[in-house]
Amino acid sequence: MRLSELAGLLGLKQVGEDRDITGVNTLDKAGPTELSFLANSKYESQLQSTKAAAVVVEEKYADQVESAILSENPYQDLARAMHIFSKPQGCVEGRHELAFVHDTARVDETATLYPFSFVGASSVIGANTKVFPGVYIGEDCEIGPGCILYPNSVVMAGTKVGTGVILQPGAVVGGDGFGYAQVSGKHVKIPQIGTVELGDQVEVGANAAIDRAALDVTRVGSGSKIDNLVQVAHNVQTGENCILISQSGVAGSTKLGDNVVIAAQAGLVDNISVGDGAMIAAQSGVPNDVKPGFVGGGSPILEKSVYLRTYSSLKKLPKISRTVSSLEKRIAELEKKLDEGK
Repeated sequence: MRLSELAGLLGLKQVGEDRDITGVNTLDKAGPTELSFLANSKYESQLQSTKAAAVVVEEKYADQVESAILSENPYQDLARAMHIFSKPQGCVEGRHELAFVHDTARVDETATLYPFSFVGASSVIGANTKVFPGVYIGEDCEIGPGCILYPNSVVMAGTKVGTGVILQPGAVVGGDGFGYAQVSGKHVKIPQIGTVELGDQVEVGANAAIDRAALDVTRVGSGSKIDNLVQVAHNVQTGENCILISQSGVAGSTKLGDNVVIAAQAGLVDNISVGDGAMIAAQSGVPNDVKPGFVGGGSPILEKSVYLRTYSSLKKLPKISRTVSSLEKRIAELEKKLDEGK
């Protein structure tokens, strides 16, 4: 489309020459028909060498390019442009004859069911939802409108999925929580008879797992995004707009407030609370409650300033160790001389 047309769709101002735009790319890789962006000032020098047809920039950089879209938040507005140019995956429309749908299930006529998808008894599939091959939807599930369930994702029985939810390939929602009781030295399974509820606009990454509650509900709040390989255990409750990044894990019955960020490989124990807006760094171990607005890292977790000082000291440990060894030798020599002097 024309640059002016794109700017109009984004509700932004276009300056300079109007050009054809066929896609989006980085400043150093963009071609003469692609749109790029500047969101970090350290890449400002690339404005002089980029071959991009136009650049999404703050107004103060506009005089450095021939064509631009002016934005107060270039990164955010480029993301909006990418949605316009992105091609949705899939090539099937409607309900394929090789999809299995139980007689008691209700599938909206605008939904798409690919071959070899499965919809169990009494489940409901909302309008314009897409169910790709290999997807399993158990009995008594509710899948809201506008959802995308990519290949081999699983929604176990009794699960409720809100509007506009995306399940990436291999995501499992509603598998049994890890519940066992030790009886006579053996691990006896405790039935997990609760459910899972995903709010609106939730995205669950590839091979992530959200376990069903032992009792009651495991709940993920609207707008939350769960990365690949994340584990959310039974009875966990998250607020809205949380971010859980790859390989992080939240143990059973832990509660997250709104806008919590848990970075990669962080682990949270069971039955704790994490307050609104808390940010937990990668590979952190969280054994206790976290107050709202807390920012920190480490295992066990420390407040940010303490964590940074501690990490800085860790890098100095080899030198400190050598210094201590040297001092111990000198002290031993001095003590020996003092003893000889006696």
